[in-house]
Amino acid sequence: MMKAKEVEKLALELPEEQRAALAAHILDSLPPLLTDEDEGLAEALRRDAEMNSNPTIGISLQDFDRRIRQRK
Repeated sequence: MMKAKEVEKLALELPEEQRAALAAHILDSLPPLLTDEDEGLAEALRRDAEMNSNPTIGISLQDFDRRIRQRK
């Protein structure tokens, strides 16, 4: 039976398009790896919905950068 390193060596010899297709196929065969142990994803989705419903609560990138620089 072929080992992972041998498969990798052969795969890396494939043309770029075939490597990309193989990589996509392998990734599609895996279960999702994301976890949300600290509920960060739920918080991000909540904030996104809040921004969509009331865009005036946001700040500009320039204001964000300024605030970050002030914290240093």
